[in-house]
Amino acid sequence: MTMRRFIEEMRERGLVDEIVDPVSTRFEAAQMAAKTDRILLFRDCGGKPVVMNLTAGRPALAAALGAEEKDLVKRLADASYSGRLNLMGTLEMRPVDLSEIPIMTFFPKDGGPYITAGIVFSRSGEVENASIHRMMVVGNDRVAARLVEGRHTDVMHREALARGERLPIAVVIGTHPAVTFASCTRVPEGKELAFAAELMGGELPVWECANGVLVPDAEIVLEGYIGTERAEEGPFVDITGTYDFERIQPVIEFTGMHTKPDPIYHSILPGGNEHKLLMGVPYEPRIFKAVAGVTSVRNVVLTTGGCGYLHAVVQIRKNTQGDGKNAIMAAFAAHTSLKHVVVVDEDINPFDMGDVEYAIATRVRGDRDLMVITGVRGSSLDPCREGDGTNVKIGVDATMVLGEEEKFVRARWDA
Repeated sequence: MTMRRFIEEMRERGLVDEIVDPVSTRFEAAQMAAKTDRILLFRDCGGKPVVMNLTAGRPALAAALGAEEKDLVKRLADASYSGRLNLMGTLEMRPVDLSEIPIMTFFPKDGGPYITAGIVFSRSGEVENASIHRMMVVGNDRVAARLVEGRHTDVMHREALARGERLPIAVVIGTHPAVTFASCTRVPEGKELAFAAELMGGELPVWECANGVLVPDAEIVLEGYIGTERAEEGPFVDITGTYDFERIQPVIEFTGMHTKPDPIYHSILPGGNEHKLLMGVPYEPRIFKAVAGVTSVRNVVLTTGGCGYLHAVVQIRKNTQGDGKNAIMAAFAAHTSLKHVVVVDEDINPFDMGDVEYAIATRVRGDRDLMVITGVRGSSLDPCREGDGTNVKIGVDATMVLGEEEKFVRARWDA
């Protein structure tokens, strides 16, 4: 399964809008993507074909991961990371020229054009990591990549430099969304491709670059290294829709380029719903499993209004009166960037924020059902965090009181 085939499947489901008129890579495509969750296939974006909003809606993401939308979290929670890789051969490369790729500038204060859907595959010994990093173009064969300190790519890079070596990498753009999702998920070390293979039916074809890095099928592959060179990166809009500041970051030097004929470039809108889903949905099964350790969990949703990352709705079936608060604590422990958690009963639809608000309105007493936790680690992306990185977390137990359910029965025509 390829990205092109996935686009065609989504077209058959009526989820794709095709834009044939010329569109600029500077702001215009981004503004169009911000107005919809539908997949946008631009035939002429900066003179090249481009896709945006590839998985900006849960129906498309669930389809990409081979699940029904309502069962997605349970399916991901049961993952074993046991897919198989099938080596197909070696990729042939040609000289790199990033000006051939319709790399976008999204917002007026961006530091420059950014690659946002590029998966960085890096290899150290027998361990291969995959993760998405924003990459600002600083030359025709160079990008400055935001490597978050302590994450796997940063650790591998530092280890390579300590050995006096450069870290071999390959940036993949335009691959199947299951691969993209797997690369956004915290998995056992080096298991991103195996996870992608599992999501895609058990096996994934891969190709070897000249520097030894394995990559899946993709529209564009950029082979290269991360060495000692550094450059200014930013500003850039992050998941909250606010600007992240400039930093001095490592530079990736590309040494080879492989493309399909007339490649389709995939671009993710910063702070858009595709960004939010890819950031948040991988944490939903982690929260699901953590809450399952304290009560009967039914579903978990990281909400779009909560930037796909900071707000969770947890649906449970209460067994004891304290289960709601135990679920809140488990959720905060599973995803330390969470800021607000709402726990609801089985009769509340966690995907419907109107229904969730109804639960808060009719089942919450502020003196009894709120948990306020101060001085705890919060998300570095939250604009209102303290200077030391701490924040205030709030849990809302919006469940019915056990034994008093008759007070909360909702009028229905079918019951």
